Amino acid sequence: MNTPIRRLAVVIFAMFTALLMASTWIQFVQADDLRERADNRRTLMDTYSRDRGAILVNGTAVARSEPTNDELRWLRVYDTPSRYAHITGYYSFIYGAGAGLERTTNSLLAGTDDSLFYQRLADVITGRPATGTNLELTIDPAVQQAAVDALGDRRGAAVALDPSTGAILAMVSRPAYDPNALSSHNLAAVEQAYAELADDPERPLINRAIGGDLYPPGSVFKLVTAAAALESEDYEPDTELVGPLTYTLPGTSTELPNFQGAACDPEGRPTLAVSIQVSCNTSFAWLAGELGADALREQAEDFGFGQTLETPLPVTPSSYPAELDEPQLALTGIGQHDVRVTPLQVAMMAAGIANDGVVMTPYLIETLRGADLEVVDQTSPRTLSRAVSQSTAQELTEMMTMVVQRGSGQLAQVPGVEVAGKTGTAEFGSQGGAHAWFTGFAPADDPQIAVAVIVESASDNWVGETGGVVAAPVARAMLQAGVDR
Repeated sequence: MNTPIRRLAVVIFAMFTALLMASTWIQFVQADDLRERADNRRTLMDTYSRDRGAILVNGTAVARSEPTNDELRWLRVYDTPSRYAHITGYYSFIYGAGAGLERTTNSLLAGTDDSLFYQRLADVITGRPATGTNLELTIDPAVQQAAVDALGDRRGAAVALDPSTGAILAMVSRPAYDPNALSSHNLAAVEQAYAELADDPERPLINRAIGGDLYPPGSVFKLVTAAAALESEDYEPDTELVGPLTYTLPGTSTELPNFQGAACDPEGRPTLAVSIQVSCNTSFAWLAGELGADALREQAEDFGFGQTLETPLPVTPSSYPAELDEPQLALTGIGQHDVRVTPLQVAMMAAGIANDGVVMTPYLIETLRGADLEVVDQTSPRTLSRAVSQSTAQELTEMMTMVVQRGSGQLAQVPGVEVAGKTGTAEFGSQGGAHAWFTGFAPADDPQIAVAVIVESASDNWVGETGGVVAAPVARAMLQAGVDR
């Protein structure tokens, strides 16, 4: 064999080897990933041949499949779509399982999950049509509706938790969208609807409750600062702090004022309890410097900061900045600088205090049910962390009740129910904008529900949307619905 032929044979052999390796890699190594891709049309056609599982709230389907006479056979339908859009997500022939539970639990809803092997085997043996698994959610429809109604058309988010279990009782993000527009079998209309949603500057597809651009927490973070102080055992609720009319940030000439320039205490020595009640900026900025960044960071992490959570919806981790100089440290004490949170994280802070200092892992699915609604699996509550001691939790609760009774959170009062809470007004950007926060729980002596509410600033220029004025009434509606359930 002459040299050119031998070289050609080597090239051909190498090409066949590469082809064999590529096909083996695709068929065996990448097979599962390719099959589970949301935009895999062959998989989508297969899943459209069976009844996709329903998503249930209190036994009522908020996402279900209806039979059709067209090629796709099943149409995904969302009842009360604006109420549950960010929880359910959407299921589209063009865009696949997009967002929400439709995406994160796609294999369960489609009936293809490995955990359903024996159910699929039984379907084959009995000849029963293959169906997906139904998801029974933890959502309380009354609390969810209260949040939707109270938020109205304002941008923001609201979350409610059962403090003792971590069950998510409500999860609302505004603005919302209609998943039905994306699940339609009119594919041209679907493409147009998606393009409009994707281009909308209000970003309705983002679930603000658990992700997107995280928020500065503002004064609700003072609960973390106060917790770190109490846990250090160097401070008690009646310990006097340094809280002047203005506080000069260390190493600078920048003066940090209190809200509306008010004094926290006539002598400039408010106690820790009073500092929480009146939401004193100057005393908490000073306190942050005394505690140090490590103590604040560790306390934040004990409440869940930095944790990668799946409810099973993926939650963007909240964060406390890694590197700080002294003035930046002071600002983190009041939830400013680069502290960033999700509303779910803020609800976890309140829930941890309500649950004697123990933070439970948040979850959204109560039960998996088969085609005949028989129980396939049930979620068991799990402890995430101990954030503070029981005594610290009790002291924080007492201080938070004073916020609602006499302080900045009085619009969160529920008749006949003692409410514990904390307001926040979080500055952002460079134009003076501020978001409104409220977090809390009720009843204070026997907590059944913990909430967090953020109402985004209507513009980059703040026009008075404080947490006590704007967010507290939303929380009140949710708390009222929660204690009545």
